[in-house]
Amino acid sequence: MNDGDQIQPRVTLINRKTLLAMIPLSDRAIFDMEKRGDFPRRIVLTSRNVAWDLAEVEQWIESRKESEEQANRPGMITNALR
Repeated sequence: MNDGDQIQPRVTLINRKTLLAMIPLSDRAIFDMEKRGDFPRRIVLTSRNVAWDLAEVEQWIESRKESEEQANRPGMITNALR
């Protein structure tokens, strides 16, 4: 190997079934979060198959653990709006 060659870290991809086992949300909720930029984007492998980068999903989970942000329930009035 030459000094100029760089070793790229391996990317582990997970399919929808694995993602849904890790993230207890519906397909639609995940899709909506992706569109808003609140969840890692899917990688289109073929016309009928998508995957997610495991490291990005795990990083998202960790960020949610560390976040003090509370999800607002539809129809509920928060203190900030009163």
